[in-house]
Amino acid sequence: MTTRLPRPRENVVRNASELIGATPLLELVRTGSGTRLLLKLEGFNPTGSAKVRMAREMVLQAEREGHLRPGGHIVEPTSGNTGTGLALLALERGYAFTAVVDDHAAEDKLRAMKAMGARLVRVAGDDTGGPSTVERRRVAAEIAERTGAFRPDQHNNPHNNAGYRELAGELLSDLHTDVDYLVGAVGTGGSLCGTVEELRRLGSGVSAIGVEPVGSIIFGGAGGPYWQTGAGSPAGFPVGGNVKYEAIDESCRVGDREAFATARVVARRTGILVGGTAGAAVFAALGRLVHLPAGATVVVLVCDAGEKYLDTVYDEEWLVARGLYDEAAQRRIGRLFAAYDESLRLAEFDSARTGS
Repeated sequence: MTTRLPRPRENVVRNASELIGATPLLELVRTGSGTRLLLKLEGFNPTGSAKVRMAREMVLQAEREGHLRPGGHIVEPTSGNTGTGLALLALERGYAFTAVVDDHAAEDKLRAMKAMGARLVRVAGDDTGGPSTVERRRVAAEIAERTGAFRPDQHNNPHNNAGYRELAGELLSDLHTDVDYLVGAVGTGGSLCGTVEELRRLGSGVSAIGVEPVGSIIFGGAGGPYWQTGAGSPAGFPVGGNVKYEAIDESCRVGDREAFATARVVARRTGILVGGTAGAAVFAALGRLVHLPAGATVVVLVCDAGEKYLDTVYDEEWLVARGLYDEAAQRRIGRLFAAYDESLRLAEFDSARTGS
């Protein structure tokens, strides 16, 4: 009689949302002082974005609280990544989903939402080239009032921030040290603030650096146009309650040229495409590495994948037409990478020479 050996449970899931999380960390830079810059690659989530984490949490909590019932309807203004996350959860759980969008969003994000069955309502953009955030919100509120749809309100829904608790746990479990600095683009505030709050609750001494586009008003100052999508708030748009200023230790602004140039250099250095706001966060982190204590661990939240921006950030003609192509900036960023690489080479040579 043949004895059947026990087999481990199959590694198969039944819903795409079960694949959320456990995204990888990639070391982008290590310096001669032992300081390293890691990328948390959230583009490996379903829908290619960190926002699917908070979309899941907002939908599940709405069900628990009775705001969403079988056959319900969700409506939300979005620049794309929250929308694709909500579209996924809606199709899995049997809801209709309406996304209120404008032409500032990457077209591939809009196509992705439509592919998953979402209805798109477009609002007119303004003449500045910036997002029509105020108008998108107004239209979404009108649809919710008229139809009785559930509107998550990602800028103020506390379950946006709560959706990133798992991300914080992943960082601490994947590293043999603390996260000394967490750098992330700030839009709704959920990814950076939610992760930082949970890291600190778990005992981390992390310092948080928030990055917004030049032209955004989240950290004060005059508003203006910008092309980075999914981060920042334009003039006239009230900053939501999920931006927890007390959780952010330092803020900075990065222009579109630097953000997009950095994303392009990262792609050529690693073969991994990141979004424009991730480029801004990497740019901010790169400039700080030399000033940080030896052996520090810096993590940049790469909130989405760059394949959504092949016709924008990674399209030279699109950049040139908008005055955003900056070859000199790409060379400067490349030299900065080279300087850090050289510092590591010299440190290794010195260690080998002295035997230390």
